[in-house]
Amino acid sequence: MPNLDLERRLQALEDLDAIRSLKARYLACCDAKDPVGMRDCFADGPVAIDYGAVGRFDSADPLVELFKQIGCHPHMVEMHHGSNPQIQLKADNQAEARWSLHYQLINTNENSLTQLGAYYEDEYRKTATGWKISATKCVVTSLLVLKLAPDAIQALVIGRAPGA
Repeated sequence: MPNLDLERRLQALEDLDAIRSLKARYLACCDAKDPVGMRDCFADGPVAIDYGAVGRFDSADPLVELFKQIGCHPHMVEMHHGSNPQIQLKADNQAEARWSLHYQLINTNENSLTQLGAYYEDEYRKTATGWKISATKCVVTSLLVLKLAPDAIQALVIGRAPGA
């Protein structure tokens, strides 16, 4: 029986690593303006997505379409840094996690800089093709928006996000 326990422990380690890799791939696809790769990070069918002011979606496809319309442009220079994963395996095919997020956007058309602190509350499902995001919520905790000009920087928003 000790081998069975070792197999379960090894599988748990592999699952945790796969979930960390999935989240890293999702954030990298956002930065790389890769909607196909981004979509592949989500489970097919119903998915609960709550990105606050960005929107709420019941599947990944409308989020990906919004990403293409708003974010997939050369003037939108983004950086998503996820850290501090707190991942719990709930079953052989279910997990949940909380991640910290540092996000930065330089909009070269509007000459603005946005930085925010947030956290993700995610749920994952193991499918035939690997772990996928089955639910996600992003909660913004701090926000800084600056207008960039050759002779000055103007703060447009500083502080905690509304409701945080």
